[in-house]
Amino acid sequence: MATVLVIDDNETIRVGLKQVIGKMHHKVLIAASGAQGLEQLKSAEVDFVVTDLKMEGIGGVEVLEAVAEHDPDCPTMIITAFGTVETAVEAMKLGAFDFLQKPFTPEVVRLKVQRALELRAERKARRRLESENDYLRAETKQRVGDLVGDAAAMAPIFRVIGKVAPTNSSVLIQGESGTGKELVAHAIHQGSRRAENPFIKVNCGALTDSLLESELFGHEKGAFTGAVKRRLGRFELADGGTLLLDEVGEVSPAMQLKLLRVLQEREFERVGGERTIHVDVRLISATNKDLAEEVRQGRFREDLYYRLHVIPIIVPPLRERRDDIALLTKHFIHKLAPHTNPQVSGIDDEALARLMTYGWPGNVRELENAIEQALVFADGNSIGVDALPQQLVGDARRSGLTLPKEQTSLPEILEDLERQLIVKAFKEANGVKTETARKLGIKTSALYYKLEKYGIS
Repeated sequence: MATVLVIDDNETIRVGLKQVIGKMHHKVLIAASGAQGLEQLKSAEVDFVVTDLKMEGIGGVEVLEAVAEHDPDCPTMIITAFGTVETAVEAMKLGAFDFLQKPFTPEVVRLKVQRALELRAERKARRRLESENDYLRAETKQRVGDLVGDAAAMAPIFRVIGKVAPTNSSVLIQGESGTGKELVAHAIHQGSRRAENPFIKVNCGALTDSLLESELFGHEKGAFTGAVKRRLGRFELADGGTLLLDEVGEVSPAMQLKLLRVLQEREFERVGGERTIHVDVRLISATNKDLAEEVRQGRFREDLYYRLHVIPIIVPPLRERRDDIALLTKHFIHKLAPHTNPQVSGIDDEALARLMTYGWPGNVRELENAIEQALVFADGNSIGVDALPQQLVGDARRSGLTLPKEQTSLPEILEDLERQLIVKAFKEANGVKTETARKLGIKTSALYYKLEKYGIS
């Protein structure tokens, strides 16, 4: 059902058009003057405007200009009396879709309304495509591929993704920078009934309040300096799909209140606009902050927190899922080598051992960057230690760990390095097993097993 606005100072014309168009199952708004019509235009989303050409005060030509300024995608049609066709043609040059000459029949009205609404649909589709293309061009962050991981720490996350994806529940993903929070969000979207619709994201921490408001809700032409055309916001672009609010913990209190309203009512207005827009969006939020602590400190609204924190997912840092380092390394070599160094197909055992013992403060993102750098400097068909970034080579030296020189198989090397790490952590924890397990990022039961395995007491 579309909304058609009829503007005419002749009551018979207004009522007649309302009856004919209403029988087409469209909503019809009527106005007795140009001024009344423009007020209606501001307060409702109108799909088609039919206006008389000759009216006191604001005439039909001024209405055409106002509609074109307010919504360039909205078709307009003028009503003319017999003998004023030349004027009608001039009006069409100003942007009118068609003209309706008095007297007219219901059949003619229905035909012209149908054509106008088809044109409206085509224009809206084209405008949305342009906005989506603008968004994609602005989106510079490259996705690292599908979520990868076999470590025990990732199993609960995969289970939650499988359970929550088919629902419309809001999800809050928490974890350190670089752990792959966006990949988790994308996996949820791909597993949902919205998978064929847009997955849109916005980095809340990278924008000022005014820019973030425009990014989220869009703006009208002339809303601020530089707003040279209407722009759809991320909520509109994500309609029917999923919106990821990345780094939501950085949002200011003022913007938190505006977000809360959208989440509660699923509606908003563009910056500089008066029309209320309704959307159907599945919301996923991500943050590297402890939002519960932010609430306790008064920096994050409690009501917004509970709106976001329906289904929580905590992504572990890479140091707590070391079993995935080899798998991720293989994944990144496969992904990056064809465009960086096609002759490389693997990594030396000693180089992989260095990756396994490094602390990875930048998590998976840092590992990907390290592999890309290593590919650039690698000679031959395998990444060696000499190709690794300096911080990885130096980290092993600073840690006091040593690589066995006589052993050659990777399992033996990794077992020896694991034993050295456990001994080092055990000493630093003064023999306290729970603290040792915490330092290593493993369960206490797993530590007991490894202590017995390596004969450490």
